[in-house]
Amino acid sequence: MDGSSTENGLTKSTVKASRLTREEIVELRKKHISPSCTMFFKHDPLVVVRASKQFLYTEDGTEYLDCINNVAHVGHCHPKVVAAVSQQFALQCTNTRYLHPNMALCAQRIAKTMPESLSVVFFVNSGSEANDLALRLARHHTKNKDVIILDHAYHGTTISTTSISPHKFHHLKNYKSPKWVHVAPQPDAFRGMYRSPQYSDEKLGGLYAEEVAKIARKIKNEGRGVSLFLAESQQSCAGQVFLPTGFLKPVFEAVRAAGGLCLADEVQTGFGRVGNHFWAFEEQQVVPDFVTIGKCIGDGFPVAALVTTPQIARAFTEAGIEYFNTYGGNATACAAVLAVMDVLEEGKLQQHAKEVGEYFLCRLKELQKKHVAIGDVRGKGLFLGVEMVSDRDKRIPDKKTAIEVITEMCAVHKIILSVEGPEDNVIKIKPPMCFSKQDADLVVDKMDVSLAKIMSSRNVPAVKDEGMTK
Repeated sequence: MDGSSTENGLTKSTVKASRLTREEIVELRKKHISPSCTMFFKHDPLVVVRASKQFLYTEDGTEYLDCINNVAHVGHCHPKVVAAVSQQFALQCTNTRYLHPNMALCAQRIAKTMPESLSVVFFVNSGSEANDLALRLARHHTKNKDVIILDHAYHGTTISTTSISPHKFHHLKNYKSPKWVHVAPQPDAFRGMYRSPQYSDEKLGGLYAEEVAKIARKIKNEGRGVSLFLAESQQSCAGQVFLPTGFLKPVFEAVRAAGGLCLADEVQTGFGRVGNHFWAFEEQQVVPDFVTIGKCIGDGFPVAALVTTPQIARAFTEAGIEYFNTYGGNATACAAVLAVMDVLEEGKLQQHAKEVGEYFLCRLKELQKKHVAIGDVRGKGLFLGVEMVSDRDKRIPDKKTAIEVITEMCAVHKIILSVEGPEDNVIKIKPPMCFSKQDADLVVDKMDVSLAKIMSSRNVPAVKDEGMTK
């Protein structure tokens, strides 16, 4: 014993942490944690001390249904993932430049889920790192610098990835975007520059793709070339926005014609979440040059990766660059990823996401018929959004109602939701993949109650006073 252990095998620091009140924790955060590090429900924060499956538990034992945690992909604290991490951590978790089978096996396992050309894996610790690394590789491979992104996109929090994340830099005071960053219109069928139902989904794909192509042609005509086009395969922080049918194929063609490479950011959408495919980019029938993954792949353990082709990966070697990451791909991180992939396959969770997601979407659409405040409902698999509006015809975003709904759902019904989108009016739903149809029923039923209560307090009638079927 080293003197740090106490009764029941707990360390002194663990025992001390368990005895802090919520007020004491808040005061410690105020003193030692930057206020820029935000929390959910900051005015009445939850002290989450335990989690299991799709549930979170506070210090007083209250159970909350977690509808937003796409990090705990196969469920909070899944026993198989916990066992794999614990066993490997007890053996070795050190510098990644020692040879260990886990890194090679994990890379092989990930590559098998990708198109054949994407066979080289760089392990990192976060999606931000993965996208930052892609920027570096693209510049070395193409010898170009210009980057094209979609408006309201989010690709990370480093200096470079904040520069390509309108979701972040739109909120910065006096921010001037670098000249090498080019922002294309967000392909949002509900409130973008081209909309449904005025245009069909396929027509929308072509119209929005042409906006990206214009930028690529302009860069080329000015005597430069495109380095990289990045897009989330489905936009998350931008408001759970789904790319129109056929959007990426002409975009990839235009970018490549201008000398650039194409990246699919799957940090929030990959690993079977969308149901029909393991990767959301597959829905667009394209093969990217890069795929970035993170968040979900370790079920809470910090690990991420960049996947690319051997030809692009050689750009570092040819430039004399030795790439090294102290923690990226360590034996314990890779043990977590391998365990997550085992659970996904054994539990058939991709198919489960498809079935539960379709059911959930159907029930949410029924709710939309009943409540005038719901302007749009969209989703694929367990990746869904409910857009709140104050006027359906004009599609005016309603942040106030969205905030009131998620506050009521948490405080009264113990269901955790959150908001996203440029106007913070889209209720996002990205739960752990073990989420059930019964959970979906609970969310819809309680959202119905919450909306009725909120609208009644404003004397706003529902669209129709009709029951909903299950």
